[in-house]
Order: sequence, then structure tokens, then C-alpha cells
Amino acid sequence: MAISPELLEILRCPKCKSEVKLKEDQSGLKCQNEECGLVYPVRDEIPVMLIDEATKE
Repeated sequence: MAISPELLEILRCPKCKSEVKLKEDQSGLKCQNEECGLVYPVRDEIPVMLIDEATKE
């Protein structure tokens, strides 16, 4: 895993400021707020934390 646990600890959803967790397939970071639930992509081992780039699952 290229994203360090320390980085995951400080990253937050830009939309609702909730915690994000790495998806099992490591393709994105999912917001843990059920009302938000956005998934931010990870490209070339770099999280893209832009609301416009996020998808809804």
C-alpha cells in the first residue's frame, strides 16, 4: 500500500469533513459519512481529493 497510515489518519472528506478509509481494492478513498459517501480516486498512488473527481457508491 502506497498511502501511509499516517496520511490516512489526517485526510478528511473535502465536502463534509468526515474520515475517509481506503477501499479494499485500493482504488479510492471512501467517505465514512453515510449521508455523503463520496469515493475519491487514487491515481498513481496519489489520492485525488477533489469533490468534482469523486464518485458516489
